[in-house]
Amino acid sequence: MQARGYPAAVPGPARAPAQVSVILPVHDAEPWLDECLESVLQQDFGGSMELSVFNDASKDKSMTIIEKWKEKLEGSGILVVIGGHDSPSPRGVGYSKNQAVAQSSGSYLCFLDSDDAMMPQRVRLQHEAAVRHPTSIIGCQVRRDPPNSTERYTRWINQLAPDQLLTQVFTSNGPTVIMPTWFCSRAWFSHVGPFDEGGRGVPEDLLFFYEHLRKGGGVVRVDQSLLLYRYHPSAATHSVLETTIWTHRVRFLEERALPRWATFTIWNAGRQGRRLYRSLTAGSRRKVVAFCDVDENKIRRGFYCYEDSQERPRPRVPVLHFRAARPPFVICVKLDLTGGAFEDNLRSLQLQEGRDFLHFS
Repeated sequence: MQARGYPAAVPGPARAPAQVSVILPVHDAEPWLDECLESVLQQDFGGSMELSVFNDASKDKSMTIIEKWKEKLEGSGILVVIGGHDSPSPRGVGYSKNQAVAQSSGSYLCFLDSDDAMMPQRVRLQHEAAVRHPTSIIGCQVRRDPPNSTERYTRWINQLAPDQLLTQVFTSNGPTVIMPTWFCSRAWFSHVGPFDEGGRGVPEDLLFFYEHLRKGGGVVRVDQSLLLYRYHPSAATHSVLETTIWTHRVRFLEERALPRWATFTIWNAGRQGRRLYRSLTAGSRRKVVAFCDVDENKIRRGFYCYEDSQERPRPRVPVLHFRAARPPFVICVKLDLTGGAFEDNLRSLQLQEGRDFLHFS
């Protein structure tokens, strides 16, 4: 969708393809754009780069800032491709990313949010990793701004072990490498994508990530902090409802993990564990042999009865102490919130993550 003032810029014989295209969707990003675009200019990548901007109906001075930086960037050898529309309402992040990709030419795609900023070595280091891992999404560690915002989430982003990038894909945190750090080949993006264009409230990054995993894609993280990841109330991620994310997560768990197990135990007989049980399809619920917990009151009660079930008799699932339960486990306990007690209990069972247990917390 190209509106007046946004001439289409389509790759073709008139210009040689870049090695890396920085994909930048923009909607009312005036407060952050200068720092964001400065970080593009400061990249130390030795190959050819372009910046592909798609302006999604911004009503502030975003376009004025972009035009100012276009001259600076092109003076440094970074081609700037600008598309967009000026309709009354934005079309959403998924649409904007797809349009920015479509008008770009790079063999590799470096995704950047307009409220973030890259460290100078980001493109170089992630390009090196992407060449080695052509069917992977490449992420990186991040520095959060403000520093004390989302401390647990930021720790999770930065400290997952390499194997956990695949075993923890069912958790409430979403993709194990976060979207603002994504870097991948154009060929792989085309194989997996495009992004869902449902607009506001659609977790387009999570849906793409799940499809990426379905198609056998890998997940790799460059273990350096290569992105300033900004937290603020107007970020697009806040428009996605928790219930929407929950539904997608449960369905993906049922699709990818539960078919491997004949039976399993839900670790947490409290609110989150019971919610997961109720959210499962009838077939998956029948695989639940027990809940387990450490709470003596829950264990003493002996069982959980699913009162809203259409089955007769209604399912009554035993509640056991975790040492009396048998793996595999789907864990519905929030990590880092028990003072280390849960982690100690889990380690004491000497289980293997991915085979004997999965985190859904």
